Amino acid sequence: MEQNNYQGALQKPLGSGFNATSTTSDVINGIDLTGKIAIVTGGNAGIGLETTKTLAGAGATVVVPARDREKAKKNLRGVANVEIESMDLMNPGSIDLFAEKFIASGRPLHLLINNAGIMWVPLRRDSRGIESQLATNYLAQFQLTSKLWPALKQAGGARVINVSSQGHQFAPFNFEDPNFLNREYETLQGYGQSKTASNLFALELDNRAKAFNVRAYSLHPGAIGGTELGREAPLELFQKMGFCDADGNILPEVAASLKTVSQGAATTVWCATSHRLHDIGGVYCEDADIADLTTEGSTTGGVRLYSLDAANAKRLWALTEEMIGFKFDL
Repeated sequence: MEQNNYQGALQKPLGSGFNATSTTSDVINGIDLTGKIAIVTGGNAGIGLETTKTLAGAGATVVVPARDREKAKKNLRGVANVEIESMDLMNPGSIDLFAEKFIASGRPLHLLINNAGIMWVPLRRDSRGIESQLATNYLAQFQLTSKLWPALKQAGGARVINVSSQGHQFAPFNFEDPNFLNREYETLQGYGQSKTASNLFALELDNRAKAFNVRAYSLHPGAIGGTELGREAPLELFQKMGFCDADGNILPEVAASLKTVSQGAATTVWCATSHRLHDIGGVYCEDADIADLTTEGSTTGGVRLYSLDAANAKRLWALTEEMIGFKFDL
């Protein structure tokens, strides 16, 4: 019987032996990626940079598309096996150009790490009128993956990793008004639905792509200190969520719970390389294992059922093709 993760059918921890404190060094130990080719979006900062270093250190050739190539060159200086290219996830034409150049190289693509994202930003729209968190965190993933599909298929065994977030629990996908045209913009709702969409995409992509030996995963990296992700969020938002005191100081219990960058990137690397996932796909992971299902009102980890729903996944795929103006025909 063919297995898929619709309705969370496979959403059970494997007992990987790793946990929230595991690092990229722990999960990559003993794994040789010589001859493999990876693309890591956002691979020049934060957990993306750590992911790039880890995969390259294990022998992979890592292509890092970046909006700011000079910043990327500076951050990746001294890292072997890395290629830097230009791409802006808010610019659909830029995504196409990057993908076309990679496809023209004739190389297979073994790992596509859709890592880049934005969080809790003011209302902005791209040239198509699409809200920026949805455009960057989800639609860009869908477009890039679809344009790179020939290279993924060519690999004879590939994985697509969507870096999502526990923030998907903020909101299901709003099919009636995804771009906040008829409702007041709320940045947490925008962020939440973009991450729910990323989960649904991994779920549906895996089900469609596994016949070609391409598997897909989504994941929550954890709350991590020392990244640039929340740089545009107002202090009031961090206070509202219980992260800071009235003076803007991070609360001690929050600081103690934060992961290091290496711990934060560990789940990405585990999803990309673990042999335990050889016959499993479409699952949402955290702490370098498959996550548990969680229920409404829970403030702990895990994944909400609405972001693993078969009907939602298929409906979103069709809507996405409408929004971006072309079909992702596997």
